[in-house]
Formats: sequence, C-alpha cells, structure tokens
Amino acid sequence: MAASKMVIMSSLTHHIRPITCAASYHTRLVPQPPDLLKWVKKEGGFVHQAVKISQQQDDDSYGLGLVASQDIPKGSLLIALPDYVPLRFESDAGDEAHSVFVNLARQVPEELWAMKLGLKLLQERAKVGSFWWPYISNLPETFSVPIFFQGEDIKNLQYAPLLYQVNKRCRFLLDFDQEVRRALESLKPNDHPFGGQEIGASALGWAMSAVSSRAFRLHGKKLADGTRNEIPMMLPLIDMCNHSFNPNAQIVQEEDAGDAKLLIKVIAETEIKQNDSLLLNYGCLNNDLFLLDYGFVIRSNPYDTIELRYDGALMDAASMAAGVSSPNFSSPPAWQQQFLSQLNLDGEASISKVTLGGPDLVEGRLLAALRVLLASDLETVQKHDLNTLKSLSAEAPLGIANEVAVFRTLIALCVIALEHFPTKIMEDESLLKQGVSASTKLAIRFRIEKKSMIIDIMRNLSKRVKLLSCKETTATQG
Repeated sequence: MAASKMVIMSSLTHHIRPITCAASYHTRLVPQPPDLLKWVKKEGGFVHQAVKISQQQDDDSYGLGLVASQDIPKGSLLIALPDYVPLRFESDAGDEAHSVFVNLARQVPEELWAMKLGLKLLQERAKVGSFWWPYISNLPETFSVPIFFQGEDIKNLQYAPLLYQVNKRCRFLLDFDQEVRRALESLKPNDHPFGGQEIGASALGWAMSAVSSRAFRLHGKKLADGTRNEIPMMLPLIDMCNHSFNPNAQIVQEEDAGDAKLLIKVIAETEIKQNDSLLLNYGCLNNDLFLLDYGFVIRSNPYDTIELRYDGALMDAASMAAGVSSPNFSSPPAWQQQFLSQLNLDGEASISKVTLGGPDLVEGRLLAALRVLLASDLETVQKHDLNTLKSLSAEAPLGIANEVAVFRTLIALCVIALEHFPTKIMEDESLLKQGVSASTKLAIRFRIEKKSMIIDIMRNLSKRVKLLSCKETTATQG
C-alpha cells in the first residue's frame, strides 16, 4: 500500500481515566454492552491479539483501560480503525432534521468544541440501530468532571481561575439547554434530530464530557488546497488507552494514496511488557485542563501552572512585601509603560493573565515586565532585546541586584497566591484521610497539587536568589 504517515501524538506516571465519579465505577450505559474488541474487528479494524480491556485502579480512581496480555515488541501495530469507524461531526446533509441539528451546532462557541461533537453523539445515542451503538453503549454512564460536582465540591477547588471555567461551562449548558428546547419544541417527529427524545442540560453535560474526555484532534478530509483541517473524533477502543507523559504508544494517521482515506493506527512506541497499560499522551496540559476535560489530576504535573493577573497594585504590594525599595508598578514612567505595551500588558487590547510554573517557571512577559519596572536605568534596559528580557536562562541581564529584586517579588507573589487558599496542605491531607466522597477527594487533590506547585516555585526562586547573592558577595569582595 502506498501511504503517507502523519504522526499525531507521540504523545511521570500514567494516569487512569476514571470511568465514573460514582462508587459503582464499572457502570456503563447498558449493563452488558457488546464486546468492543469484537465490534472493531467486525467493522474492518485490527486489534493486536495481546490487547485486552481490563479493570484498573490507582490511588485516586478506578476505570477501564487497555492492557497487554503478553509482551508486545516495539513498533507493533496495536489497533487500526478504518476511516468510517471514528465518530465525527459532519454538516453536509440537507434534510430538515439535519438543518436544525447544524443550526444548534453553530451556536456552540469554539472553545467548547466538545459540545458540537457531543450533539452528534446524542443523535447517535438516540438513533435506533445506530452504527456506533456498540461503541456508545460501552461509554460511562457518568463522568468525574467538575460540571457534575455538587456546589460544595466546586467551592472545594479553592482556585478562582478554575472556578470561573467550571461556572462558565455550567452557565453555557443551562443556556444551551433552553436553546435546544426552543429549537425542538415545534418539530414533527420525522424532523426531530434526536428521534423525539427530550434533550436536557444533564444529557448535554454527559455528551460534552464524553467528548472532552475521550476525543482526539486528528486530521480530517483533504481540503481543496491539499491541506487537512484538524477535527475532533471519537476513536472507539483507542480512547480506552490511559494517559502518561511518557507514553508507550502513539497515534498515527496513515493515508492510502489510492482513495485518500485515512487509517487511524496505534503503534507501540516502546516494548510493552505483559500486564502493562497501553498509554498515550493526552497533551502537555496543566491540571486545570486535566480536571475540566478528563476528570483527573496529575500528581507533580511538570506542566501545571498557576494563573495570576498582572496588576500594578498587586505588583506594588508584592515588591514592597519583598523589601524592594520604591516600587512604581501602579504608575510607571512613560518609557517603562512603552515596554509594558510591547509585552501586551498595557493598553486596550492587553492580556493581563500571566502564569507561574510549568517548564518555563515564570512566563516570559511577567519576567520581562518585572525586570524592566524594577530597573531605574533606561540605557541599561535598551542594551537588551525583548526576548532576552523574557528569558529565564538569560542570567541577570540588568544586573544581579535587579534580578534578586525580581525573584524576591515573584516569591512574594507566590506567598500572596498561597494566602488565597483558605486551607493549608496539612489540613487538606487530613481531610483526605477521613473517607470523603470521590468528587470531594478530587477537589482536595487538585488544590493540594496547586499549593505544592507554588511551594516548589518558591523553593526554586529562593535557590536562584541565594546563588545570585553569593555571586554578588564574591564580586564585591573581589
């Protein structure tokens, strides 16, 4: 077969995606769903003889996943799905029911893309004899994402940026529920895109969660210019691979040159030992997104970040708490304000959200802003381009005293961020030992990870301050 390959995901410890947030973690849509392995093979797919579905668990959750029943060599084909097996949203039909369906999909904002494919999932779930029923019937009955948390557990997250996102999704579902009801209320049964079934906020939330926790963004049909757009697809069986930042498998799309159809494959990226889970990397995401979309939290996640708002008064408070003399973040002189505009931290179209943590430790825009605003000399600042000022690896470009002041201000920002959490880590860990519900446990685990990450950032920055202070002392003595 003449084919061109596109590696889509090469994609710390692996993580089991919980199948539900309820105690009856094994509950699927129907009590005894069809055998998914047999269905994929029957529909022209391939499943390696050693790939099995197995119940798994870790410290925090239970779930179904794929495991190897015997050693599998590196490079082996694990799963292959023909082009027609993935479930995707398509809007090329012209009947009345489909036009209602497409109009509803158009009302979904791009950032909540999972709802668009979720509508397709609900449509197939309602359809008698749907091609995808053997797959859909194997999906979890409930999900452990925060939109299904009780109000108290949403509060238990204790982290304002995530609370904002959860509330935003909940508001959208309630509003979209009304839009769906209005669109469907006067339709004849034959024109109803969901087979006459009532679609409420709960069903919409289930569908959006099913997609956000299981879909992969892959290449779709070839466009007129020869390129392919990226579209979300639900990949039966493949979506039972669990997550790891060090995966042992990867998804590859392979194109048949003859008919331009894509075959979606999972290849063993390393040797997979007997009883090992099949692992893909869902993405280098922070814990906010892992919890929002997948319903789990990664411990010691190297990509986790904390979100802050760049605000002059906040920066003044942090720098004063750090003992930095004469901070002027609230009313910087014109030349410093110009730098803030270049960093998109000042002006009408500015983006005030900045982050700490992750691989960069300090977002470049925040680092450059602090370096410039804690500098008193325009001439020294002008000797460096903006990229240098944004780089943590550019050691003390504006001098050691400036760099120490920057790091101390960042440490003070971390202290302020920690103070926004009403509980301390020791209290959280004590609560976990009291046998709380699964969703409460998840919320507590999330906030513990956020606080631990902030403390790690403070330790890292403190070490840097110590090293710089030693250098300054050595230079003075010399």
